[in-house]
Amino acid sequence: MSDTIRLDGRVLYLSQDPAVIEAQLAGENFTRETAGPLRDNVSTDEITPVTVMLTYDERLGQYPYVGFKAGGRLPIGRNAVKDVGFRVTVAGKRYGKGSSRESSPLAELSAGIRLIVAESFERIYQQNCDNIGILTTTDFSVLDRLLAGEAVPIDEFLKGRDALTQQIIRSGGLLAYSRFADWPAPGPRASDTASAAPSGAPKTLVEKIIDRHLHPGTASAQRGDGVFIAADWRFSHDYFTGMCAHLMHRAFGKPAPLHAPDHIIAFQDHLVLAPQSIPHVRDGLLPGVANLMEGHTSFSRDYPVRSHGALDDVPGSEGICHALMAEQYALPGQVACGTDSHTPHSGALGCLAFGAGATEIANSWVTGYVRCKVPETLRIEIDGHLLDGVTAKDVVLHLLQMDAIRSGGAIGLVFEYGGAAVRAMSIDERATLTNMVAELGGFTGIVEPDERTVAFLKGRRGVDFVLESWMTSDANAAYRDTIRIDASAIEPMLARPGDPGNGVPAPQLEHEVAIDIAYGGSCTAGKREDFDFYHEVLRWGVEHGLRVPERTRLFLQFGTMAVRAFCEEQGYLPVFERAGVTLVMPGCGSCANCGPGQSANPNDVTISAINRNFPGRSGPGDVWLASPYTVAASALTGKITTFEQLRRAHG
Repeated sequence: MSDTIRLDGRVLYLSQDPAVIEAQLAGENFTRETAGPLRDNVSTDEITPVTVMLTYDERLGQYPYVGFKAGGRLPIGRNAVKDVGFRVTVAGKRYGKGSSRESSPLAELSAGIRLIVAESFERIYQQNCDNIGILTTTDFSVLDRLLAGEAVPIDEFLKGRDALTQQIIRSGGLLAYSRFADWPAPGPRASDTASAAPSGAPKTLVEKIIDRHLHPGTASAQRGDGVFIAADWRFSHDYFTGMCAHLMHRAFGKPAPLHAPDHIIAFQDHLVLAPQSIPHVRDGLLPGVANLMEGHTSFSRDYPVRSHGALDDVPGSEGICHALMAEQYALPGQVACGTDSHTPHSGALGCLAFGAGATEIANSWVTGYVRCKVPETLRIEIDGHLLDGVTAKDVVLHLLQMDAIRSGGAIGLVFEYGGAAVRAMSIDERATLTNMVAELGGFTGIVEPDERTVAFLKGRRGVDFVLESWMTSDANAAYRDTIRIDASAIEPMLARPGDPGNGVPAPQLEHEVAIDIAYGGSCTAGKREDFDFYHEVLRWGVEHGLRVPERTRLFLQFGTMAVRAFCEEQGYLPVFERAGVTLVMPGCGSCANCGPGQSANPNDVTISAINRNFPGRSGPGDVWLASPYTVAASALTGKITTFEQLRRAHG
């Protein structure tokens, strides 16, 4: 990369005012002051909606920001950024939140964007920019200097970045760096065989796991250091396998020399229900889906990797990648990385699991290593007992509405969950806590493994796992901060449409909200215990003469086929049928705006147990987030209702 950077095009300010956006597209230039307030929380769902992610090359340059919403409008159309000659994008806080899709920065890069200036960035998004060669900064004075015509030294864009990241940025991206790096075969470090933690300062569990997986060329690492660590499991799903393979072959040749291919997994889960998806059928997108699927299946066919595919007899898959990782693969103390921001799901088992972009995964397939920064940890201590009808989903929605989280104060941190309420949770419920660290802005989530973990591994997987003494945070480990929550003070929660952080206790909802769709499923809410919750509400409803009203539809989607088998064994399916449920086989479905449960028009109102409700995430309508209990209760009444409110009204 050049030693100096100059501005050779225009600046696009992502303003809250759609008229400002439209004026910029028409050729008018603005300043930060005249552009008005900048949009915060611009998600990757808005930068590249899932319906444009049907290619993994420069053609994405047609689409950046086509899902960007300002003033209730979508002011940026296809080819707008590329045609007008923008080179810099400017936005507010938490830019690039949400999905880990590398399609978003690749679309920006392919449209001509070379620099993103924002008040703060989400971790995965910024790392993806580093990997493909887009510069980022939170220093608005750098923008002022560029606008003044100054040639700004590249060093200005490296400030505050760890040494490894600086090297990658200077190299022009990760794969350019990787071709000249040393990649010894990962193997056990001395500490791997020790029964106690390595000597030295007290460490958190995540720090201990990183120590045991460090690249052999790194003797030790401190918080804030950029490092490569050996990954026990590396996975991709059908949206990104083709992109990963494309990048890998471009950097390492074809066939590429995969490291430990039996520990690489290809999951077919995000696109399996596309033939039932409204926009994919309506807009003629199925050929594009077929293109992505061919990239996925050809990789699975050409290399001896593990693969989980589509069902043979009905639309659906074997399971969603995150759920299958916990059901079949991840173990306490291991490292797992995947092409999805909800990879921390498996942190419920006490492993270090985190999402990464396509470039990171492509590099890991060949080298066995994945990049991370030794993180600081935020301790979430949840004491006491949750009230009846309050779940882990309510806990996360409670955390999300806290000012410290909404402002981006936890970006890049580990969320280490503990306390009596967490110890009392099942692994399924703990997985909701760790899964939704993606929405909280953290690096990952983790729960120290205990006897419940051991019982889960034995009962679900037949694994006789023995906990080791090091698999816990040291008593005096240092935390960035500790958030203490009284579990009994948490009520059933909602998140208003637009952002998971728009939290409000359900009993405080000011007015009645009629719903058209209720959806229970996804990696967050398609587990066994989630279906226990759905069944508990629906059985009560059926016993009291209730069923889903005609104007409302309730979709329940299994996270894996093992969950479906569990529901059948428990006798849940007849209750679901009597209640008027539409059952959907495993897949990401409406959570990825790709299957049953998505909205059809902007007037539709959905209550959903998925993890995020960014604009366009599950169709054009409004999406409220809630727990499985509240989703099922709302479905029976046709309006947003908690289970407790339902029982009071019909008991």
